[in-house]
Amino acid sequence: MTEISKEEEKSLNFIEEIIEKDLAEGKYNSILTRFPPEPNGYLHIGHAKSICLNFGLALKYGGQTNLRFDDTNPVTEDTEYVESIKDDVRWLGFQWANELYASDYFEYLYDYAVKLIQKGLAYVDDSSSEEIASLKGTPTEPGKDSPYRNRSVEENLSLFADMRAGKFKDGEKVLRAKIDMASPNMHMRDPIIYRIKHAKHHRTGDKWCIYPMYDFAHGQSDSIEKITHSICTLEFIPHRPLYDWFIEQLGIFPSHQYEFARLNMTNTVMSKRKLLQLVNEGHVSGWDDPRMPTISGLRRRGFTPESIRDFCDRIGVAKRDNLIDVGLLEFCLREHLNKIAHRRMVVFDPLKVVVTNYPAGQVEMLKSEDNPEDPDTSHRDIPFSGELYIEREDFMENPPKKYFRLAPGQMVRLKSAYIIRCDEVMKDDEGNVTELRCTYIPESKSGQDTSGINVKGTLHWVSISQAVKAEVRLYDRLFKVEDPSNEEGDFKSYINPDSLQVISEVYAEPALTKAGEGDRYQFLRKGYFALDKDSTPEKLVFNRTVTLKDTWAKEMKKN
Repeated sequence: MTEISKEEEKSLNFIEEIIEKDLAEGKYNSILTRFPPEPNGYLHIGHAKSICLNFGLALKYGGQTNLRFDDTNPVTEDTEYVESIKDDVRWLGFQWANELYASDYFEYLYDYAVKLIQKGLAYVDDSSSEEIASLKGTPTEPGKDSPYRNRSVEENLSLFADMRAGKFKDGEKVLRAKIDMASPNMHMRDPIIYRIKHAKHHRTGDKWCIYPMYDFAHGQSDSIEKITHSICTLEFIPHRPLYDWFIEQLGIFPSHQYEFARLNMTNTVMSKRKLLQLVNEGHVSGWDDPRMPTISGLRRRGFTPESIRDFCDRIGVAKRDNLIDVGLLEFCLREHLNKIAHRRMVVFDPLKVVVTNYPAGQVEMLKSEDNPEDPDTSHRDIPFSGELYIEREDFMENPPKKYFRLAPGQMVRLKSAYIIRCDEVMKDDEGNVTELRCTYIPESKSGQDTSGINVKGTLHWVSISQAVKAEVRLYDRLFKVEDPSNEEGDFKSYINPDSLQVISEVYAEPALTKAGEGDRYQFLRKGYFALDKDSTPEKLVFNRTVTLKDTWAKEMKKN
């Protein structure tokens, strides 16, 4: 064994250890995993971890992954969610072996239920949901048998057939597994495996009015597909005995369930119910709001699939839940964007600069690298003229010592252009600075500087006559506390009021008119940005993906 493979072996997570052991022992010739979302909402960053794990394991060990939609609740599911989920998986960089649906197996699942009834292991219960709950007991007290528990096999078969035929109303009857009402595991106390729902299904229409519960459909669907490693999050540990019980009693392919820690991340919420509240109550603009932890929201904000895959790889696969700092996700993002983002100059709060000794009306095209981090970078043309905008914060009339930006009598370099000196400050009647009059050093052109002048400050700028107007949306963390779900009171009261700031008019270099979907930009000294879907040829709109540095870390140190 080589040193490299020893290192790889040391770094295996517990699921990889199981898979390698299974393959070494010949338990399976190849592995088959699955990603089984319910199409009742949009995927979020927590699902991304599961996607990366399931597809990543299959890729690593030469196996395959099925995309299976757990569509057993017609009331909440829709093809809109199906399509969004497929888009998200593809965007993350994965392709499934088979696109499958739990509804593909409704006939099989019905037959499995009939088999359990025939074995005396399932019965039709007429009790209401309240009555079933009252008889279930507590974790420390055993439950009590339903008065319908000992119906004959023949009566149960007839009633179950009538349930399928639509002869009963919603909630009038359910089918329950007959296991053990005294089990210390509450999930084993005669769980419901079928309920009546007269609702149109997004795929099967009105063909069915009875639908299997998740715990019944899950393991059997895995078995039908011959899934070798069924990977779930930790909350499904108590469900595993039931998963195994159904497979054992039915005598079908023994898929096995393994559990890992779900992703919990700071400054956001992962609960679908809470995310839905944010959408429905108008706290965000929709499921793809760039502040949302949904994959569609992250994509719209400008995240890259590479950065999300890197993040999921870094946090690893654990057996214990923990809270991951969103700063790690932002670090992975900055690291990738620094390598790929095109550099552009955009002025947010303009202050006019007139270069008095530059030829009037002349426009000079200067060359600048698109990305200095890329050895194969291309170059773009930037127009330079005698009238420019710089950031207002880059000028100070009475600067402190070691102030290296523009001030009266002081010199700075304009990025990719010339050194200028501030000669005169123009003000309005109220004393506000309105314009700076400067001179430039012709011999100081970037890349050809023969002036011998050294300056410590470099500013970004745009030529006024060629500048393109745009809107920028400055997104930040949606919640101002680390774990809003665990704080007292309504989690929505901890929403960060500064999570979105809109600057309706900024001035950009003209190269940004060529911005397209999927392009990533670093606005020099401002942050990383991406074009938003609201953009039009007449009005460009850019979202701030992430700041250049972790400003939140500084705030936490202050507090």
